[in-house]
Order: sequence, then C-alpha cells, then structure tokens
Amino acid sequence: MLVVLSGPSGSGKDTVLKAVLKRLDGGGFLSVSMTTRRMREGEQEGVDYFFVSREQFQKNIDDDLMLEYAKYGSNYYGTPVGPVRDMLAQGKTVFLNIEVQGGANIRRLMPEAVQIFIAPPSVEELERRLRTRGTEDEETILQRMKIAEDEMKHSSEYDYIVVNDVLGDAVDEVIKIVNKSKNM
Repeated sequence: MLVVLSGPSGSGKDTVLKAVLKRLDGGGFLSVSMTTRRMREGEQEGVDYFFVSREQFQKNIDDDLMLEYAKYGSNYYGTPVGPVRDMLAQGKTVFLNIEVQGGANIRRLMPEAVQIFIAPPSVEELERRLRTRGTEDEETILQRMKIAEDEMKHSSEYDYIVVNDVLGDAVDEVIKIVNKSKNM
C-alpha cells in the first residue's frame, strides 16, 4: 500500500511520520525524497533526503527515474521510483512525505494511494513553528507562509485531514487510517 503524507512546511509531517514508523516497528518503509536544496544541520544524506544538483535532478527526470517531482520555492523535490516499486513489490506499506504538488501527481499516477494531509492547528502556529526551528531566513519564512496558504486550500483533495496539534493524537490518527485502509 502507498501512503502519501502532505502538508505545509512546519505542519510537523516529518515528526508525525517518524513517530508513525517507529510505532509500526518495521511495518512501513519511508521513501527518501530527492532535493536540490542545501542540507540542513543534523540532516543526513540518504536518510533525510538525497541531496543533488539541479543538473543531476534534471538527468533523473530525463531518464524516467522519478515517480513524481515538483518545484517548491526555489528548489526541486521528488520521489525516486526504484525504491518505491521495490518495496511495494515486497508487500510493504510505503510512505511518501511529499508536498501538495507531488501529492496531486501521485493522485493522477496511483489513485489507489491513501492520501493524508497533515494540517497545523492554525496559521499562527505554523508561522511560530517555522520561526522557532531557526533554519530559514525571513525571506524564506515569508515565502513558505505564502506557499502554505495555497497548500492548505488543497487539503480537501486528500482522503483524510489530520490536524497536528497534539503529536500523539496525530500519530494515533494516522496509524488508525493506515490500519483501516489495509483492511479495506
């Protein structure tokens, strides 16, 4: 089963997904996305993302090695197709942590995928989260807030919306959705 998690930057997708995968205890596989953005402090190559140049990203597109991709802000993000196909063939539940544009692409390519939108409890809380993580300058924060407003307009296109106010509740809800979808 393929599960898509999308939501604006700062909604807590990464935190929710890490907790979900821990609770599933090997029952889920996180597809590592590829990006052209710079690595942030604490991130690891091949764990958080595959960090590549724009030229390498374009070559992967040209060679049909990407399941989906999109431009977010000034960088490209996408899902390499090989690992996803391999894990699905092994019967694994594969999670994609992708932005809204990518989610729309997956809906077209794989309509059977379970789509979950992770929403912040409020726009004010989203901005607070972006500011307190201290990884972006003011211009980037404002750009991400503008993108977030647009992304939240697309939440109704998803199968489920999970509000990430209390982390444990959001994790419980995602696991409940995954288990319900497996039994359908």
